[in-house]
Amino acid sequence: MKILVTGNLGYIGSVLVPILKKEGHEVVGYDIGYYKECILYDDLSNIKQIIKDIRDVNIDDLTGIEAIIHLAALSNDPLGELSPGLTEEINLMGTLKIAELAKKVGVKRFIYSSSQSMYGISTFEGELDEYNSEKNPITSYAITKWDAEVALNKLQTPEFIVTSFRPSTVFGASPRLRCDIVFNNLVACAYTTGKIEIKSDGTPNRPVVHVKDVCSAYLAGLNAPAELVAGRAFNVGIPNGNFTVRQLAEAAQRAVPGSELTFTGEHGNDARTYRVSFNRILTELKDYFKPEWDLDKGGKELVDLFKKVNFKEEDFRGKKTTRLAQLSFLQDNGIVDNKMKYQNNLNF
Repeated sequence: MKILVTGNLGYIGSVLVPILKKEGHEVVGYDIGYYKECILYDDLSNIKQIIKDIRDVNIDDLTGIEAIIHLAALSNDPLGELSPGLTEEINLMGTLKIAELAKKVGVKRFIYSSSQSMYGISTFEGELDEYNSEKNPITSYAITKWDAEVALNKLQTPEFIVTSFRPSTVFGASPRLRCDIVFNNLVACAYTTGKIEIKSDGTPNRPVVHVKDVCSAYLAGLNAPAELVAGRAFNVGIPNGNFTVRQLAEAAQRAVPGSELTFTGEHGNDARTYRVSFNRILTELKDYFKPEWDLDKGGKELVDLFKKVNFKEEDFRGKKTTRLAQLSFLQDNGIVDNKMKYQNNLNF
């Protein structure tokens, strides 16, 4: 199958492309290039690459494409809030533009990388599921992810299969690693400083999932029969995939023996706590979704990566692994404008 992966030069995309190639697919990358230099090691993907803003996509970009896995998005809420309308312009309008063009040119499957952030701050004590749980998106990012899902489902037809996947917070090694997400951050902090300091009391819940298990979900969206995935959404996680912050911190400490773990409790019981149900993907897509990673295996993988690339505290703190820092660098140096558009083709 000829597959277009948007956002292929990001954290998840850099892991997904080699997996798709190994499965025998022909892959075309589509990415604006914000993070193309944020690389720890060469992923050796060697694919046709379109360097282009998702807002500028046209029919010619989609010629011959049979499926699209749409990862491209502005993922940092602080930047989105600083530039009103920017997150909506990229995450919602950009998504609808490529989906509408895809439907027009005969793309068969459209896999949308959504988010559990649409559930917002939940007071529900049980596990949040895909359809029965209230959507309470708070940030611009979360709002656009939910709005895009709703709009994409209206494009769904028997000939244009739309599936949305809502991953838990992702962790695990990638050529374009992120250390601004919870478990990666904890392991990187332990490895580079020898310390982990948790400012809450450790009780908030955080569902997390390994990046390769997320890729397995996208593959399931490509391979499962249409009747299982058409117009549907799936939370992406593993059995018992809801963890407290304390459990995540303790797993990070296990990954880096000798590191020091403290809970200051200065933020008390963080209100950002939620638990998610993964029953749908684990049962209905059990023949296609094959999760293989847990915290200990993922923690070891991260430490092995850090050793391989001689990872230092400046890498942990710097723009190479912190998305907002990289985006701010591009803006502050005039490489992109306040609409995150590259100036004078500086992304080439």
